[in-house]
Amino acid sequence: MGGKQDGDEASGKPAKYDPTFRGPIRNRSCTDIICCVLFLVFILGYIVVGIVAWVYGDPRQVLYPRNSTGAYCGVGANEDKPYLLYFNIFSCILATNVIVVAENGLQCPTSQPVTQSLQQELCPGFLLPSTPALGRCLPLANSTPPELPGIPSNTSISHGISGVLDSLSARDITVKIFEDVAQSWHWILVALGVALVLSLLFILLLRLVAGPLVLVLILGVLGVLAYGIYHCWEEYRVLRDKGASINQLGITTNLGAYRNVQETWLAALIVLAVLEGILLLLLIFLRQRICIAIALLKEASKAVGQMMSTLFYPLVTFVLLLICIVYWAMTALYLATSGQPQYVLWVANASLPGCEKVQMNTSCDPMAQPVNSSCPGLRCVFQSYSSTGLVQRSLFNLQIYGVLGLFWTINWVLALGQCVLAGAFASFYWAFHKPRDIPTFPLSSAFIRTLRYHTGSLAFGALILTLVQIAQVILEYIDSKLRGAQNPVARCIMCCFKCCLWCLEKFIKFLNRNAYIMIAIYGKNFCVSAKNAFMLLMRNIVRVVVLDKVTDLLLLFGKLLVVGGVGVLSFFFFTGRIQGLGRDFENPSLNYYWLPIMISILGAYVIASGFFSVFGMCVDTLFLCFLEDLERNDGSLDRPYYMPKSLLKILGRKNEAFPGDKKKKKK
Repeated sequence: MGGKQDGDEASGKPAKYDPTFRGPIRNRSCTDIICCVLFLVFILGYIVVGIVAWVYGDPRQVLYPRNSTGAYCGVGANEDKPYLLYFNIFSCILATNVIVVAENGLQCPTSQPVTQSLQQELCPGFLLPSTPALGRCLPLANSTPPELPGIPSNTSISHGISGVLDSLSARDITVKIFEDVAQSWHWILVALGVALVLSLLFILLLRLVAGPLVLVLILGVLGVLAYGIYHCWEEYRVLRDKGASINQLGITTNLGAYRNVQETWLAALIVLAVLEGILLLLLIFLRQRICIAIALLKEASKAVGQMMSTLFYPLVTFVLLLICIVYWAMTALYLATSGQPQYVLWVANASLPGCEKVQMNTSCDPMAQPVNSSCPGLRCVFQSYSSTGLVQRSLFNLQIYGVLGLFWTINWVLALGQCVLAGAFASFYWAFHKPRDIPTFPLSSAFIRTLRYHTGSLAFGALILTLVQIAQVILEYIDSKLRGAQNPVARCIMCCFKCCLWCLEKFIKFLNRNAYIMIAIYGKNFCVSAKNAFMLLMRNIVRVVVLDKVTDLLLLFGKLLVVGGVGVLSFFFFTGRIQGLGRDFENPSLNYYWLPIMISILGAYVIASGFFSVFGMCVDTLFLCFLEDLERNDGSLDRPYYMPKSLLKILGRKNEAFPGDKKKKKK
């Protein structure tokens, strides 16, 4: 397939006939080279950041607890000592330290010289039954210590212990969750297999049932609106007979009170009636465009059936996205633990005799003796990780670089998937004799072609979207910081900014998606492709809206069908309500029977979204190709239409028969 793009199309005019055009252009060149170089340099810098984080970071600071000497528990020389024991647990469970636990992690003193600790009363004179939690020995919630001088009351201790254990009880829940997943994982895979089969069947059967299904869905929407009108009328009639009017209620902040006045239901009735009327008029005047949308849905189902490999391309996207997320998470973790631990002097009660002259929060060495042994309870405890050094001073900037890399790489991977699928489906549409003229490996050819020529264009579109998303993140951060202090005017302004950015993000996603389709077909740079796609869609705006809404309605129904079906089957199975199948999973075999159900539902949604995203991309690609076909060709022998006969019939057009075809018909 070859050809070139007409110059008139770049000016926003309808595309003219090009006798050399036969679908996705093969003779193309690299586009947006500057963006490609910038993206590759950024990726190299991202790799350097990861290397620096790996060299200077130490994730053991997060994974393992430290004792007062700074040594890790359960690692190296302490491999046979995996749990951290607090000699003075009361310094952890007092109310004044709960905030410290929540913000900085559990930082209780663990002095080692036991004899000296006993002499200075740094160690409690009794032990409590304890349980390991996150590598730490914590007292049981029902432990009751004896009444001893200087020890808080049993009530305060019990509340403190309960608070600490509640904050760390996630470990037990996690263990139970893993137990449930271990028992039911094979049945969860069966549920996901059912979701895969249902999604595949739904897409493939659309070529047969797209028309009736769309009709049923439209009638369903009309029926829901009609019932809403009837219900509002009944409520209005009852309240009207009772004389309940808004004049009697007046103005109130209790919004629920407005349900008991007739004007509320009258307003709802009018709104629903207007919507019903508008929808009926649209169905009458846009029936041809609805038929075009249905025909395109059927053609998309055929295209997916001809290229089944496209349905599994989301697995490639998923793997690439997983690599991007895992790389960012590991880099952020190593960067966050790149400093050396710092220790400061700390005492639970600074008013004790001998502690008045202690300078709190001064640096100290946990291996050395306390500088003031006359102060009972004086500790050298961990405070934070050092911020000195080039890496530590640049930690914030490196983390920002990592976040930017996360957004940019994720958006680039998504753009790659859209462009590759668009190239494959475009080769299907522009094959005049299907399936004979379809390339042998359309998906792999489109993948190689996209990576070779259009990495820069994809990076350009992904960067624009990334900048908008970063602005959204910054705005959300500012909003969270100022939420308690801002006035109603500031809240309104902030809401307007967030709404504008949300709309801008949606528009850029829409523009990028169609630009990638034009890039896959013509091989032009991002700006030219975005302009051509936008002008083409604006020349056919009514068809765009109708196709978009019909497709959204159909795919929403498909997702509800797949997710709802898997959810119902999972519920009856894992609760043991299917006799002979679900008995092994009745309580108490599973700690949380809803867990495998939720995993099945979530997995079904992900699978359905993956399949239907491919189908949606197919519909959008075929639609742009259909619009190009209408503008380029006229059905003559020299300029035949490439669209299927069903679309030609709806539009009242036809291709002139070739002489050889006429002879065959006469015979």
